[in-house]
Amino acid sequence: MPIGVPKVPYRIPGDEEATWVDLYNVMYRERTLFLGQEIRCEITNHITGLMVYLSIEDGISDIFLFINSPGGWLISGMAIFDTMQTVTPDIYTICLGIAASMASFILLGGEPTKRIAFPHARIMLHQPASAYYRARTPEFLLEVEELHKVREMITRVYALRTGKPFWVVSEDMERDVFMSADEAKAYGLVDIVGDEMIDEHCDTDPMWFPEMFKDW
Repeated sequence: MPIGVPKVPYRIPGDEEATWVDLYNVMYRERTLFLGQEIRCEITNHITGLMVYLSIEDGISDIFLFINSPGGWLISGMAIFDTMQTVTPDIYTICLGIAASMASFILLGGEPTKRIAFPHARIMLHQPASAYYRARTPEFLLEVEELHKVREMITRVYALRTGKPFWVVSEDMERDVFMSADEAKAYGLVDIVGDEMIDEHCDTDPMWFPEMFKDW
């Protein structure tokens, strides 16, 4: 865990008294996960492992994934995306800060109608890039061919889950496309802008509080 992570009192089921536990461990117990760094193997294994465990523990209750990430490794991001589609609980994806590159792909992978962006979040999509451009020519050509296949696959997923035509997504991915939360909603990357959700519930129930925190 990062240095300086605060601890909070938490009563583990079966214990008579609360003990001081790392904040993130408490959040994990409440089915709330965080992707707050560049996507690499370590964080990927961490998040996918927690998703699988929480799915085994309770296959019905939703899981919440908060995202604030500049993106990262292509295959690692795809591993998180595939795990989200495999586990039985619905996955809420919530963007705060930025979801760029593969992080926007993971944001897109949340359960339809449960993909949220905070009002000042930024979402960016672009085409995947290779980290092996310094390889010798034969390896480089193989890498380009593989990258082309992966790019087409990712483009098809974006098109399928946003409802945009394949050619539109393909052209947009030729460059860095930054979007506000409202623009991402119009594009189909998210379903809800955070302030809309809060306003909707507060208008009908001033004492409303997100379901995920009601038992705290």
